[in-house]
Amino acid sequence: MAVRKMIVDENHILFNTHGMYYKEFQSDLRQVRFYTVFIVQRAPEKFKEVNLLEQQLSELIKNAIKHGNKNDPSKKVKVWYDFNKRAKIIIEDEGEGFQQLEEWIKFNEERNRCFEEHDFENMEKFVSYRSKHSSEDDGGNALFAALEYWNGGMVWNAKKNKVVVVRYFSEENEA
Repeated sequence: MAVRKMIVDENHILFNTHGMYYKEFQSDLRQVRFYTVFIVQRAPEKFKEVNLLEQQLSELIKNAIKHGNKNDPSKKVKVWYDFNKRAKIIIEDEGEGFQQLEEWIKFNEERNRCFEEHDFENMEKFVSYRSKHSSEDDGGNALFAALEYWNGGMVWNAKKNKVVVVRYFSEENEA
């Protein structure tokens, strides 16, 4: 089974876009559903899993618009995607990148440790992730869910404004 983790690797093979579809979208949160449906329509029915693919893709696009491009309509969100034996999505925004990524990874590792060790006293410290850049409605929950859903992991470029995610739909396709 693939390892569910986040890494930073500018040269990871998953960033290869050969043979992938490509689309650019304006940074407009009101259009996220349209953007998501546009992409997911190419996925086989078995990949849609009661709309989980659509929901997870929507969160990635929203994060790129909100956190990356700061809702600036002059900035674009670039999306590469394919559904050949697995879902592979690459999202890039024009922002400064997720500079708290390493901090979030450490937070999540400690959160997982508490859960695995049944350390529920300390678990309450890791219910939601907040940084100085978090808004009132941010808490890292979408990222926790994304890491669970994208069972092929999440790979970020060095700037951390581009991420590739992969979901395998059967064990024989997992690498």
